[in-house]
Amino acid sequence: MTIAERILNGDTLTPQEAYTLFVDETVDTMTLVHEAYQLRKHYYGHKVKLNMILNAKSGICPEDCGYCGQSREMKNKQRYALIPENQITEGAKVAAENEIGTYCIVMSGRGPSDKEVEHITNSVKHIKAEHPQLKICACLGLANDAQAAKLKEAGVDRYNHNLNTSEHYHDEVVTTHTYQDRVDTIETMKAHNISPCSGVICGMGESNQDIVDMAFALKKIDADSIPVNFLHPIKGTKFGDMAQLTPMRCLRILALFRLINPSKEIRIAGGREVNLRSLQATALMVANSIFVGDYLITGGQPNQLDYDMIQDLGYEIDYGEAPTAVTNG
Repeated sequence: MTIAERILNGDTLTPQEAYTLFVDETVDTMTLVHEAYQLRKHYYGHKVKLNMILNAKSGICPEDCGYCGQSREMKNKQRYALIPENQITEGAKVAAENEIGTYCIVMSGRGPSDKEVEHITNSVKHIKAEHPQLKICACLGLANDAQAAKLKEAGVDRYNHNLNTSEHYHDEVVTTHTYQDRVDTIETMKAHNISPCSGVICGMGESNQDIVDMAFALKKIDADSIPVNFLHPIKGTKFGDMAQLTPMRCLRILALFRLINPSKEIRIAGGREVNLRSLQATALMVANSIFVGDYLITGGQPNQLDYDMIQDLGYEIDYGEAPTAVTNG
């Protein structure tokens, strides 16, 4: 019985099994991709979910995250306060016109003030009135219970707050907040029935064990959507000179995350263009979701290349909700 067959029959990989598969060089990466593809096809068929980011507030941040071009350690960076509501709603119009399923409103900073939450919720209400089919994901940093309640009431569908790395490696990445702070924010959103989106950044010097631990941590918190970022080194940051990733290692990481979180939305996120390079289409045999357009302060590839890639694969754009098993196609 194959790994995928085992999982589809209700079995799960143990942490030790997953680690062994991940590090065993006799297990070919494309073999793992094939196993992961069986799961991706079962739950998502040939559909791809599209997401678009709006950088609504940039560079004004007291945190020291070692990967981030908006951290307090960066002197030469884009800096602007929360943009006007009409700019946020205009971004939603662009998303809707480009077949985007989820519009992600992102703010730099440790967490939002109540005034900023009010600004975001007013924008979301207008967006939902104009584009009811568009899912809204807010990524505002550490947030409290009262703020979560307001976001839910306004119509926010999903909240992104990445774990970023393993609990063990967390202090190597950031010292101004704890790993538990991140987990607590995710749990707060879940308590208000806001879909949890949480993922990782790979390529920051973490070990193989850390990567396996990340995948299981996301399984434990039951993240509905898992963005897998691959470090795009930014000059001047702590990890600005790091270059540990290859396209094949990125594929292996994605396959591992699918095998551990078989039914979840797995999104190829930041850094896919520079790390996966010519294997981006192969990665969509494992992942079922991508960002279209630019990221926060790094550029993506032209939108048309993403639409062409989806079409060339014989895939189609998905606006759906939770996955259901696909038995044909």
